[in-house]
Amino acid sequence: MPYGLQAMLKEGHKHFSGLDEAVYKNIEAGKQLSQIAKTSMGPNGMNKMVINHLEKLFVTSDASTIINELEVEHPAAKLLVLAAQAQQQEIGDGTNFVVSFAGDLLSAAEGLLRDGLHTSEVAEGYGKAAAKALEIMEGLIIPGSDKIDVRNKEEVTKRIKASVCTKQYGYEGLLSPLIAQACIDVVPKNTANFNVDNVRVVKIAGGGAHDSRVVKGVVIKRGTEGSIKDVTDAKVAVFAQGVDTASTETKGTVLIRSAEELQGYSRSEEDRLEALIKGIADTGARVVVAGSAIGDMALHFVEKYGMMAVRIPSKFDLRRFCRATGATALVKLGAPAADELGFAKSLRVVEIGGTRVIQLEQDASAGAVSTVVLRASTEQLLDDLERAIDDGVNTYRVLCKDPRVLPAGGATEMEIARQLSELARKETGLEQYAIAKFAEALEVVPRTLAENSGLNASDVVASLAAAHASGQASAGVDVETGEPRDLAQDDLFDLYLTKWWALKLAAEAVCTVLRVDQIIMAKQAGGPRAPQPGAMDED
Repeated sequence: MPYGLQAMLKEGHKHFSGLDEAVYKNIEAGKQLSQIAKTSMGPNGMNKMVINHLEKLFVTSDASTIINELEVEHPAAKLLVLAAQAQQQEIGDGTNFVVSFAGDLLSAAEGLLRDGLHTSEVAEGYGKAAAKALEIMEGLIIPGSDKIDVRNKEEVTKRIKASVCTKQYGYEGLLSPLIAQACIDVVPKNTANFNVDNVRVVKIAGGGAHDSRVVKGVVIKRGTEGSIKDVTDAKVAVFAQGVDTASTETKGTVLIRSAEELQGYSRSEEDRLEALIKGIADTGARVVVAGSAIGDMALHFVEKYGMMAVRIPSKFDLRRFCRATGATALVKLGAPAADELGFAKSLRVVEIGGTRVIQLEQDASAGAVSTVVLRASTEQLLDDLERAIDDGVNTYRVLCKDPRVLPAGGATEMEIARQLSELARKETGLEQYAIAKFAEALEVVPRTLAENSGLNASDVVASLAAAHASGQASAGVDVETGEPRDLAQDDLFDLYLTKWWALKLAAEAVCTVLRVDQIIMAKQAGGPRAPQPGAMDED
């Protein structure tokens, strides 16, 4: 009979405890994840080629995409992944900083633990340092940055430029005005209610990024079903199901005795369908949109009454089309009421780079959806540009909540590190060592920006530290020259809310990992293993 833990838990479990087995292994897992994300930080960050379980290829430097597609299994590394995902959901940007900073904090904690500090002392010191860092950050906000008109295209373009620059360096001057225009077109009266789902991206291969443009409305990658390709100022009827002859849910048998009866049966079906289509036409609708197939007979009558037939099989696209036109998607084929009809200023089929698309354009006053028609030479580049646009739109959403900004290029991190180092020297307990290491870990941002840009990281961080010691609190890394300077001159800023959440989530994730001293894993569920193929001879 087993005794101790063996007797308590089911057979097949795994148990790790203590510094060597649990804590150091957790720290190592976090450091490895951090190393993957760190080299992708900044405008000159390297791309990662990730092939997921469905064999889909991702070539990107977007940390959020990389981490999600890696399918991390280690429980401690998963905590950092969850922190990064929380940052993505809350802000939509800054995931790389969360993972990279957390990795450096864990690395610093390992040194402290080997020197004899207890994990609780390190965690408490990190907690105190994080609280002080958030307090210092509030004092670094650029004065006057809270006064911004989120409907002013020039001001918005300046604020989202840095977010796009970190993903697509060189394209920020091209993409930022497009993102700003698309967001301003759909921002509601109460700007705090801005919905990122109202800005869509349609990717069409061919041409270059300079051919991209914004459409106030919806663009759907398909043609119309009938011969009518262009309508203006038209009422729209939307049906969530197909437009075709109705079929009963139960099976039935019709006994037909003569050719006349067969002809009469077909005619009654036709007459009924024509009456339905005529009822739709009589409401004034000139566009019929179906969520499923449009039958040949139904299409004939739609054409007969001079209506455009459009099929949108995607329920998400259908929902956006309804939002853009103000229509209600009906679940029963029949004449819609006046308040269920939508309105389209212009709905036509156009060809973009050899691809036929349906383009719905609305006035500024009507509709709540805008679309960025994105052009590029390859599918991978289109996907990466789409991620940059997604970051830019999320940045606009944050601007609508809190427009305050901080100095960019690692300036905020260096200034917080300088002030925390001074605080650590004044502390008397063992926590002073953890606070000092927290300050050192903050240097990961300027150091990584310099390394990824091919600069001498030690020289860059030293010159940046000297600049901050002399009172230049807004001096950041210029990735082209390596010299410390205020990047606000180039309209590059970090959003206060993004940095606040990233710092908070990274510190909390690290403290959670450090407080774990045992890992107990139950036996994995599942039946017996599949039989392995036996040995084979050379024939």
